[in-house]
Amino acid sequence: MNTSGVTLRLLDKADKEILKLPRTVKGAFFDFQHKFKANPHTTGLKLQQLKGDSRLWSARVSDDYRALLLRLADDDWLIVSVKHRKDVYDRLSYAVNQVTGGIEYVDLEVVEESVLRRLPAPPSAPAAAPEPVKPQELFAHWSDTQLSDLGVAEPLLPVIRTLTTEDQLLGLIEYAPQLTGEVLLALFDGKSFDDVLDQVTAPVAASEPVDPEDFQAAAERPATVVTTSDETLREALEGGDFGRWKVFLHPTQAKLVERRYSGPARVGGGPGTGKTIVALHRVRHLVRQLPPGRDKPVLLTTYNKNLAADLRSRLLELGGEELVARVDVSHVDQLALRIVREAEPGSGKQAIDDSQAVREWRALLDELGEEGWDPEFLHDEWTQVILGQAVATRTDYFRARRAGRGRNITRGERAEIWQLAERFTQRLDRLGRQTWDQVAERAARLEIGREQRILSIARQREEAGGLDNIHLQDGSGGWLRYRYRHIVVDEAQDLRPAHWKMLRAMAPRQADDLFLVGDTHQRIYKNQVTLGSLGINIRGRSSKLSLSYRTTRQILRSALDVLGETSYDDLDGADETLAGYRSVLSGRVPAGHPFADWAAEREGIAALIKQWDEDPESRIPHEQIAICVPTNQMATEVAYTLSLHGIRPVEIRSDGPNGSEGVHIGTMFRFKGLEYQRMIIAGVADGLVPRESVSRLRTTDPVRYRHEMQRARSLLFVAATRARDSMDVFWHGTPSPFLGPALTSSC
Repeated sequence: MNTSGVTLRLLDKADKEILKLPRTVKGAFFDFQHKFKANPHTTGLKLQQLKGDSRLWSARVSDDYRALLLRLADDDWLIVSVKHRKDVYDRLSYAVNQVTGGIEYVDLEVVEESVLRRLPAPPSAPAAAPEPVKPQELFAHWSDTQLSDLGVAEPLLPVIRTLTTEDQLLGLIEYAPQLTGEVLLALFDGKSFDDVLDQVTAPVAASEPVDPEDFQAAAERPATVVTTSDETLREALEGGDFGRWKVFLHPTQAKLVERRYSGPARVGGGPGTGKTIVALHRVRHLVRQLPPGRDKPVLLTTYNKNLAADLRSRLLELGGEELVARVDVSHVDQLALRIVREAEPGSGKQAIDDSQAVREWRALLDELGEEGWDPEFLHDEWTQVILGQAVATRTDYFRARRAGRGRNITRGERAEIWQLAERFTQRLDRLGRQTWDQVAERAARLEIGREQRILSIARQREEAGGLDNIHLQDGSGGWLRYRYRHIVVDEAQDLRPAHWKMLRAMAPRQADDLFLVGDTHQRIYKNQVTLGSLGINIRGRSSKLSLSYRTTRQILRSALDVLGETSYDDLDGADETLAGYRSVLSGRVPAGHPFADWAAEREGIAALIKQWDEDPESRIPHEQIAICVPTNQMATEVAYTLSLHGIRPVEIRSDGPNGSEGVHIGTMFRFKGLEYQRMIIAGVADGLVPRESVSRLRTTDPVRYRHEMQRARSLLFVAATRARDSMDVFWHGTPSPFLGPALTSSC
């Protein structure tokens, strides 16, 4: 425990340097920070002020390494770098950014070396070659004043003026302050000055005047990302990963987490922008506002069991048992089933998924000799129209809206569908089964009824001058109240209409009631909703994250190509875009791998993994490699091929990986919410992505064809954006039409 009163902080750029240090130096650094906190002036630390500088000091970490520190106040220190003692210390720059008010540190020597390494090689020209054309400076159209107004670090302006290629730009960004990198990439991508000011700079700008000499105040601002926790530092030194999501929120994310909303709020954004991180921190923020107690007034929910388990694990890491004890973490179908079983304790019906339900529809049609109806169409009509709108009678079904359903049906056909739906529900009852849509709809009705009773009691209480009437309560001896005070929903785009009706009824309609995060570009199920029609009004309370922390710039480009020009909704009737979606990370350009047939493709996958294993520079743990394919059968076949080559496969199931060590393999659906250093997306061939059956809908049902094509694009988009460092796409025969020319022509 630190009893000396010394505060030692670690700048975010410094933690990245520490990760690259030799293991022995990491251990020495851990010892160093304990000694420094105990007494900075211990003789062995050799703390000394750098010549000609009033704030910058150095201290001994080991025989060969030194920590560079800013002295913010007498007992308040900030580590800005860890360097070898032979490195040059005379071109170090630090300052308080005039826009954000945060502390920024730049090693100009390192930045310039990184840019120079990326200079294009001079062309070999004949003796009489003409005068070479001077390369165009990337940022010639913006003045130094404009760049500074956007928050670019002023010491880097001379270097920025030398940039002529994207590769050089990425070299500078690797060592530049984060805002500088974001601004320059946004300008390079073609955004106007005003757009960058509004979308990139304004969200992180200081809310009060900035004193450039007050470094201690600057260290407290969100723009100065620092680590002070010994536990976090130990994770970095021993595990090689700071687990940054636990300690770091971008200022734009922090504002969304801590804001008080007058009603339901939604945060959108592309993959890897930190939506789930925001949701988790939002839960912690809401719990911190609660009065003491042992109940669970906060619900954290998502679409499936696998994601819910991951959320609980991450919430536990974020706040420990004390936090989790106040939160109900449950996937939404399990929550609905719990509500139904609570109301109907004797019911033992088995819940079945959509694919099982379609099989039951097919069996019913076969038994009836009906050949004119498609089982998938009937299932969608039943779930989206009849169940989705809580249609109770045939007359109501004749009046029900079918917006977005595509194929027009006559009144006579509606009568046939209604009769088939009745027979289908009778069949399920006879078999002791129910679909998850039925469970959700029943739970929604139960919760809406509960809410109506609560509101009725409140009206009666008000009419009685504040007195309670026990006869209006639930009959169980307890007072009827809402199940939750706050509800946080992750992957909101995948919930059914009935889920939303259930959730809306579970919390009182007040400030901070519902907080939703999601991205409709990643909608991989058929659950398309308009929240306003379900009583959830998010107008004026929607925000968007646009900076990806996971996916490299190169992978991002290929992933966005997959989406094409397709339009996506925003869960409230308007269009959603990924305008401004960007990454400051850089890596290898995604590679395409064509093969003659599926067997050769599988052999190619095994050969690539073995190639990585044989190269010490590219070798990584197999559990950081994933292979996703279009079907379960293909996953089984890939696993078998890998086994023949001595590579252990690990199947991804509905509740996560079935094993701890090995290459993860599964269908594209299974990878939602996961991420890997290297992604192999296999079987990306025409007829598989999208399925051949989808293509046949082009003429028979154009609206359904459009929806299914959008869903197939979203599925491939999700798969592509699971990759952190590299992405390899395999196909046999004709590549999928979703793959951009940059990928298919590069092989």
